[in-house]
Amino acid sequence: MSAKLTFKEKLGFSLGDAASNLFWQTFSMFLMYFYTDIFGITAAAAGTMFLVVRFFDFANDPIMGVLADRTKTRWGKFRPYLLYLAVPFGVIGILTFTTPDFSESGKLVYAYVTYSLMMVVYTAINIPYSALMGVLSADPLERTKAASYRFVAAFAGGLVVQATALKLVKVLGGDNEALGWQLSMSVFAFLAAVLFISTFAMTKERVRPPKSQVSSLKADLRNLVTNIPWLVLVLVGIFLLTFVTIRNGSIMYYFKYYVGEQSFSILGREFNLSTDGLASTFMVLGTGANLVGVLITGYISKLFGKKRAFVGLMFLTIFLSAAFMVLSPEAVLVMFALQVLISLIMGPMSPILWSMYTDIADYSEWKNGRRATGLVMSASTMAQKFGWTIGGAVLGWMLAYFGYEEKNALDPTAVVVQSAETIKGIRYLISIIPAGMAILTFLGMLIYKLDEKTMYTIKEDLEKRREEED
Repeated sequence: MSAKLTFKEKLGFSLGDAASNLFWQTFSMFLMYFYTDIFGITAAAAGTMFLVVRFFDFANDPIMGVLADRTKTRWGKFRPYLLYLAVPFGVIGILTFTTPDFSESGKLVYAYVTYSLMMVVYTAINIPYSALMGVLSADPLERTKAASYRFVAAFAGGLVVQATALKLVKVLGGDNEALGWQLSMSVFAFLAAVLFISTFAMTKERVRPPKSQVSSLKADLRNLVTNIPWLVLVLVGIFLLTFVTIRNGSIMYYFKYYVGEQSFSILGREFNLSTDGLASTFMVLGTGANLVGVLITGYISKLFGKKRAFVGLMFLTIFLSAAFMVLSPEAVLVMFALQVLISLIMGPMSPILWSMYTDIADYSEWKNGRRATGLVMSASTMAQKFGWTIGGAVLGWMLAYFGYEEKNALDPTAVVVQSAETIKGIRYLISIIPAGMAILTFLGMLIYKLDEKTMYTIKEDLEKRREEED
């Protein structure tokens, strides 16, 4: 069970997160912008919809985790979901980015329905995918390596979205942005379906629950809610995803309404970039730096330990994020430099955090004699979604609070002008407000207790138990 994972299997596993991020990055970077400036609903309505839909979606995560834990097929517990849900995942994604010719109220109903369906199918395929990492190998180091591969692919998927989405919209839709978004999402949906099916085909489940374990949902839930390290990581996950969602969601607004079109020179060469070009370049630089950060995750984790590395990197993120508040619109190169630094620092955090979640599954088995990998990972994913929910809702509500003027659904060609107060609020949304969430993330991780020494002891004890059972 402690088998070394081959390059092919680690690559195959990683493709699933590339698939997820073709959608997650599109939602994170563009969905609020799509709803307010293309689709035609207000920022407040979109923010409230994010909160309402995701609130009801929270129950789906543990339900899906419990269902996956109790699934028994010749392919294992988790892999079959990747095969059967790949195509529905893609189709519903296309519908989410489709703009119907409805009234404003009709559009809002359509948005609620399609976004709700998207959240359900996203949960149904991503909970089993996340749990799969916990059963690829019993070796925590191998899982950390798999997590690194996973997040390289995740950021690669995000890079594809950031580098091509706005260009695809223009190429495929021309002057019709609504059509452009629908066709662009069709391209991403096809790629995502192929990648999920590839993960199914290239991986294998090895870790099984203890043979003596009797199925008991009550016992699994009791063990989970009394698991202190898990509760700590839940809070950390919520704060981290709130940080990411608010900051990423504000990028399009920041460049469109504060920075504007800019000209600047590098090494004597003049560059003239539109707001879309600046935003896309900003995102791509960030994801490229994220990738570099992921690639050095193993080295950083080994050098400092996962907890110390996470705490130190988060501390730096606080100050770098807040620095955006003092930048002038012309300080484009400084913006890009800060984005690279923040993204480089953030790169290792996701693989470290998800590796810690799989450690929690081992800790729970060691402490309670029961293993519920799907439930642990589903509840962890629920925490991530909660941060995503808070971030999306706060972004929409704060835009409304600062007086943001949305696209006029009755006159799509009308030019929208934002007030000075609104623009100042947008600057807060990319700087001070995310920095506050970074502080909470930093403080949360300080009290996490499962260090490398503890996990090594747990690994040794579990291997002895499994050998005795065999």
